[in-house]
This record gives sequence, C-alpha cells and structure tokens, in this order.
Amino acid sequence: MNKQVELKDRKVIASKHVKLGQKNQKGQTYTDVNDIFYKAKQTPSFLTGSEVIRAAIKIASVGTSVAYPITPQSEAAALIGELFAEGYLDEYFRGESEFAVMGQCAGAAFGGHRVFTTTAGPGTLRPMWAGSRLPIQVCVTCRGVNSPLSIQPDTLEMHYLLETGMLVWHAETAQDLFDFILKGFIVAEQPDVHVPIAVCCDGFFVTHTKDTVELPPEDLCLTPYDPYRNPQPVMDMETAPIRMMRDPFVMKSNYISYATHASWQQEIHAAVERSRKHTIPLLDGLIDEHNIDREILIVGSGTAVSQSREAIRLLEEEGIKVGLVKIKTIRPFPYEEVKQATKNAKHIFVPEFNVSGWLAREIKANIPDNERVYVGPHVMGGMTMPSEVIVEEIKKHLGIETAATASLG
Repeated sequence: MNKQVELKDRKVIASKHVKLGQKNQKGQTYTDVNDIFYKAKQTPSFLTGSEVIRAAIKIASVGTSVAYPITPQSEAAALIGELFAEGYLDEYFRGESEFAVMGQCAGAAFGGHRVFTTTAGPGTLRPMWAGSRLPIQVCVTCRGVNSPLSIQPDTLEMHYLLETGMLVWHAETAQDLFDFILKGFIVAEQPDVHVPIAVCCDGFFVTHTKDTVELPPEDLCLTPYDPYRNPQPVMDMETAPIRMMRDPFVMKSNYISYATHASWQQEIHAAVERSRKHTIPLLDGLIDEHNIDREILIVGSGTAVSQSREAIRLLEEEGIKVGLVKIKTIRPFPYEEVKQATKNAKHIFVPEFNVSGWLAREIKANIPDNERVYVGPHVMGGMTMPSEVIVEEIKKHLGIETAATASLG
C-alpha cells in the first residue's frame, strides 16, 4: 500500500507545474539553475567522472533513465540505478539493446518525462530523437567505435553525431561534465530549441579518473521538465513530425516526400543554432580564450585541452609562447568566436583523439587563410597523446630542432 501511495504521489508531482521554492518528495527545493551555480555555496568533492554523473542526476529532477551496459559508461548507469532505489527518479530499467534504449527513452520523452541515458562506442547514434524534437540528454563517454574495438578514449563517435540535429557539448574535466549535464537540460528544453543533447566526455580520462569538483548542496534541484512548453503537440497525428511518419504520400519517393523531409531537417538544424542565446550565458561563452594574441595557437576540445595546457607550459620553458582556445560546444559550433580568436595566429594546431581529425576539418572549413591550420597531432584507437607529443609536433612543424630530429642528425 505504501508503495502505491508513493507512486501516485510521484505522478502528481511529475505532471503538475511546480514553482521555485517548492519541495519534492526527497525534500529538495526546486531552484533556478543560475542560483544553483552562482548563488549556492559550492563544496569541493573528490570524485570520479562516473560519480560526478551520479551527483548531477541526483539534483537534476530526472523522470526516466534507461541503462544498457557498455564500457566506460556502465558504472555511471549503475550509480543512477542506486538513485532510483533511493527515490530520486520515477523510472529506471535496463534496455535489451542499445536500439531498444533509444526507443524506450523516446517513449518516456513523448510521455512528458525528463529523460537521461548514458552510452559509448557502438551505442552512440540517436538521430530519431532529433527528428521528433525530444529534449533527451545522453552522456557519451567517448571510446573507440569501429573494429577492432577499443574501450579507450577516442572521439570518433562525436564525428558521427555532428549532423544528427542534436546539441553536442564536449567536457574537458569532471567539473565541466557536472556543469554541462545540469545546464544541458535547461538549454535543450527551451521551446525554441527542444532537441536532444549529447554531453560528451573522454572515457576513462574523465569517467574513471578522480578530480576535485565543486558541487552545490544536495537539497537543491532543478525545476522539472514542463511538457506543456513543448513547441509541438505531443503525439498529435496531425502535426509534424508524427504526420510525416504516418502519411503514405510522404513515405513514397516523390517530390513531396523530399521537400517535406528536407524542410523538417532544416528546422531541426535551425533549432540547434537557436540554442546559442541560451547556451552562451549559462556556459560563459561557447569557447574559452587564453593569450590569443600570440602567433601560435592550440585549438581543442575535451581532454586534448588538458594535454595542451601542459604542452604550452613545456614550450614556454623554452621561450616559445603559445595561446589556447578551448571549444566547449561542437553543435552549435562557435564559428564566429573561433574566427575572431584565431584572426592573428600564423600557426594553429588542433590536437585530437581520433583518426579523422574532424575538429581540425571543421575549423579549416570556417576560417580564412586555412592553410594556417595544422591537422594534428592526432592519435587513434585509444592511444594516449602525452603533452610531449604535442610539443614535438609543434616544434617540428615550426622547423625547431627537437630531441627526435637531433638524434636523426
């Protein structure tokens, strides 16, 4: 009987509009996201990235989380299961496959829940969510995708997500990961955005390494998702995108089909672009800049930025001055910000953990005089990229003798 009452109470709380200052069943107070980060006292905690995901979801007012085990996100999914057992989520279960998780998350989002899941490697692609305008959040703990499989860090899977119509943010540190998860819900759920978001971090480097993270009090929480702010009627058979999926004429290979699908895809990508005005104040800009007046710049995202910080320190010991641009959001991409930050640079290096060098290609496609961009160094298949490798590549490209070239001489 107690369980039935508890479930009934949860449904009431999930379905009604709540106000700031109200409390949920766990005694947490619904609080504006800005107050959580900028007014509440922050306490340092020493946690792994997986534990940070748990800490974020504990105060995120998530309705449903669906899990499927795949390294390196399995621990985070299990920790979210503990939160469900403690009463912080309405629904939690394991899907029978990654594709099943995609459909189950969609069903929960169509039903009006805030939805969170985690994934990695082969389980990454979630394009159906975007076409249906579902603001689901997936935490992608980046690892190798293709065969032979690697469970070590590799951001190739982010490349696959770029044109799916999702927001894509890339966390450098565990602190970024915590912040991005909570702020990501707020941005993705805005009525003029309302598309899914992938909060990405580099597997193992972030998920399994301990770091000090500033956390707000656990008795605060985000206001829950309000499904009535959805810009389209939920499951309305006469409204896009559901009508597109049901009408026979749309499914045929004819001009109407092409035009209908093309226009809807344009709207999804426009929604991603509209997220800028919500993201910039919450993340304090789409990029971070350090000493961008220098002729040599490193531009990167994720833990490649952390490796670059140390490389810059090593280079400065030799009198080589290097600036840094950290990209926080990949979609929307900070085109103008990167263009302005790199306008005075003569040499631009883009270190990456993937085989394709997709970030360097993105930058080269959007700045003038793109021969300044050096694609690399980049490693693949879970290989490490020590700061010394970045130093060697920069010195080699600049024609400065390195230990390796000296030994060859």
